[in-house]
Amino acid sequence: MKTKFTLSFFFLGIFSLSVMANDSDKTESYPPTSMPDDVKAVIQNKCFGCHNTDSKNDKAKEDLDFKAFADLSKMKQISSYKKINEVLGENEMPPKKFLDHYPDKKLTEDEKKVLMKWAKAEAEKLVKGM
Repeated sequence: MKTKFTLSFFFLGIFSLSVMANDSDKTESYPPTSMPDDVKAVIQNKCFGCHNTDSKNDKAKEDLDFKAFADLSKMKQISSYKKINEVLGENEMPPKKFLDHYPDKKLTEDEKKVLMKWAKAEAEKLVKGM
């Protein structure tokens, strides 16, 4: 009886660890693998810290939450892609106040171009698919 009890706890522990490992994979799975590597790198290094579900910056994650992006309707995704282009084109992102504290998060012109080209292409793809 004691062996069955111990064995049950062993398998329960293994199962729990596997579930926890799968949950942590979900957290690290953004940006999605379908995203081009150059876009993924910029978002991961410059944008994702504020624009994700777990961010402490409520305004940033309300405006754009990359973790929840896939759950948005196509219309909201299109709107978000257009907004990305708009704020980058007007040099509003990252905000100047933020850059005062984190100057390393400033987007280079090449990084802006990469993101803007990607956002435009994704919006167009969604519009064609409607």
